[in-house]
Amino acid sequence: MDLTLALVIGVVVVALVFDYTNGFHDAANAIATSVSTRALTPRAALFMAAAMNFLGAHLGTQVAATVGKGIIDAPQGSHGLVIVGSGLIGAITWNLVTWYFGLPSSSSHALIGGLVGSAIASASTVHWDGVMEKVVIPMILSPLIGFTLAGLIMIAILWGFRRSQPTKTNRGFRLAQTVSAAAMALGHGLQDAQKTMGVIFLALVVGGYQNDGDPIPQWVILSAATAISLGTYAGGWRIMRTLGRRIIALDPPQGFAAETAAATVLYTAAIGFGAPISTTHTITSAIMGVGATKRLSAVRWGVAGNIVTAWILTIPAAALVAALSYFALHWMVE
Repeated sequence: MDLTLALVIGVVVVALVFDYTNGFHDAANAIATSVSTRALTPRAALFMAAAMNFLGAHLGTQVAATVGKGIIDAPQGSHGLVIVGSGLIGAITWNLVTWYFGLPSSSSHALIGGLVGSAIASASTVHWDGVMEKVVIPMILSPLIGFTLAGLIMIAILWGFRRSQPTKTNRGFRLAQTVSAAAMALGHGLQDAQKTMGVIFLALVVGGYQNDGDPIPQWVILSAATAISLGTYAGGWRIMRTLGRRIIALDPPQGFAAETAAATVLYTAAIGFGAPISTTHTITSAIMGVGATKRLSAVRWGVAGNIVTAWILTIPAAALVAALSYFALHWMVE
């Protein structure tokens, strides 16, 4: 086996490990609100989320194309594969750090930061216009839109059900949350599994096993879908507690509003713009949005502040780890 083939296999394996960590890190995105409002039991919610993640991964490849072709240009051969592998190591490291502390940071931005960090360290081309247009601007807009849309949906619910009996209303919205949580999980698969597909495709192109204009192979789609689904079923209980209870104690109508708003943003970004936005940022800001309609003090802004700090640190921290990984791997492999 030559060095290039060994590195391609190694990068594919590391990419699927990242996909798995993405699944358990972001499982909370899809189901934390449904579990916290008791609309679904934890195991039923995880199984549903895993299944919908798998289906969502097969709904398109626009986001994968952005990650695979629009962020960095890695050189052909072993050097390029070291760059891609180093980016993945940076992303996995940051995922594990934030999971340990229960912070819902973005796996998507960790991946983008890792790729950019390893590209800078190797003096490779970074498409800064693509990073700005497809990553930075959506990173800023998606939480704002999620916050606002969730607030508007919640206000509509409060107005529409103002004369209804609370017990009956909550029971109805618990059932509705089954649908909204499924929609959120489908959107998570549509967004996040595609990012791993994009990285694997990039590794195949760099290794000379695919051409840049080829469609993403079916085995790549299937393996990425499977890895993120297994990771989701493994669950991310630390982050689930943060999203489900520590920001605000949600009731079923609030959970439904947050999930519906977040899912809408995810579908629009993926299908409409091919933008790899953060499911974490979107659902977290949506939860804050529904909480703010109750009263601003209902949101635990101290917890929210810690989360936002993790968001800000994600890209530079993953980039730094990726750069250090590149220097270590470059020295060992080349």
